[in-house]
Amino acid sequence: MPSLNLIVPALLGLPAHVLGVNLLASHYTGKIYSLTFDNNTLKVGASVTGAGTLPAWLGLDTSGGAKTVYSVDEDWFGSGVLASFTVGADGALTQTGKLTSSGASVHGTPYADAKFFATVEYDPSTLTTYALPFKEGGKPLQQFKFNMTAPGPNPRQNAPHPHAAHVDPTGKFLLVPDLGADLIRIFSIDATSGKLTVCVPGEAEPGDGPRHGAFWAPSADSTDGLMLYTVNELGNSVTSWTTSYAPGGCLSLKRQQTLPTYSGNALATGSKAAEVHVHDNFVYAANRADQTFGKQQDSLATYSIDASTGAIAFVEATNAHAWFPRTFQINKAGTLVAVGGQTSSNVAILARDPATGKLGGLIANAAVATPGREQEEDGLSAVIWVE
Repeated sequence: MPSLNLIVPALLGLPAHVLGVNLLASHYTGKIYSLTFDNNTLKVGASVTGAGTLPAWLGLDTSGGAKTVYSVDEDWFGSGVLASFTVGADGALTQTGKLTSSGASVHGTPYADAKFFATVEYDPSTLTTYALPFKEGGKPLQQFKFNMTAPGPNPRQNAPHPHAAHVDPTGKFLLVPDLGADLIRIFSIDATSGKLTVCVPGEAEPGDGPRHGAFWAPSADSTDGLMLYTVNELGNSVTSWTTSYAPGGCLSLKRQQTLPTYSGNALATGSKAAEVHVHDNFVYAANRADQTFGKQQDSLATYSIDASTGAIAFVEATNAHAWFPRTFQINKAGTLVAVGGQTSSNVAILARDPATGKLGGLIANAAVATPGREQEEDGLSAVIWVE
C-alpha cells in the first residue's frame, strides 16, 4: 500500500487547494481517530476510547446543530457499547453518551429527529431500539428477534443476519437489509414513542445477501420516483428497487434490476461487496478482496442512474487504493471520496469529477493504527467526513 501522507494531486476535477476538513476513522483496536485533510495532505491526529472493544460503524448527525457522532460496538462476548461524541472545530471528540448493550452491533442510526436510535445485531439476528441520549443503565425500547424457516442457498445464510438500519427520506420508515434472510425488512416509525411496526419486507433474489442501502430521487423535495439501491455482499451485486407509499400505510419495495459489482471476468474467490453510496445521478459500490488492480488493490464500482427511470448502468471500476475497503464516503461537494481499507488499515482520499461522476487517482493516503489480517474482523472499520 502507498505509505506517503502527501501524493501529487490527480486531475479529474480536484481543486488545487482544498481547505481544511476533518474526518473520523474507527478501528477494531477500540479507538476512534481524528484526521485532517488540508491542502491535499492527510494527517492522523488524536484518538479516543469509550466506544467499546470493536467499534464497527460511525454515523454523523447534524440535525440538532451540533456535530454528533454515534458508534456501535461489534463485541462478540455479550457486552457491547453504544456511544455518542460531539466533534469540535478541530476534529477533537468529546464523549457525550454511553450505554452498555448486548454487543454484536454492526450498524446503527438515529431516527425520529434523533430522539431514538436503532441498531442491528448480526449474529443474534436482532434489531434493537433505544432512547437518546445514551445513558448508562439505559434499556432497549424494543427488540425484534428475526427467524427463518429454512437456511438460504449460501452457507452464510444459516440464520437471519441484519446488517444495516436506514431511515427513508420521509423519516417515517426504517429499512433493514438482512444478509441471511435475503430481505429488506421495513418498519413504520412512531415519531412520538419511537416504536416500530413491522411492514411487508422487500424480497431479494435467493443468495443475494443484501448488506447496505442508499436512496435516490429525481428531486430532493419529493418521493416521486424514489429508488433504493442495495449492495449485495454474497451476490457481489447492486439491486435497484422502486418504492411506493400507501396513504396512512407502509412503504413497499419492488425489485427492478440486479447488476454485478464488476465487469468482465468473475471476481476473485473470497470477494465480498461491502458498501453503497449515491451522489447526484451515480451509484458507487465497494468490492473487498477482488484485487482487480493488483495485489492488495481492491476496487470501487461506478454506475450511472437514468434520471427518468432510476435504472442503473455499470460505468467502470476504479482502484480503491485500499485492501478490503469496508467503508467509503463522498464529501458534500462531490469532489472527494474517503476510502477506508479494513485490512490495509488506511484512509485513502480519491478525486471525483462532479460532472461525470468518475473517480480519479489517489490524492492522499494515511495509515491508521495497525493493519488487519486477511479475511479477519480486525483493522479499520469505518471512515466518515465531518461536514
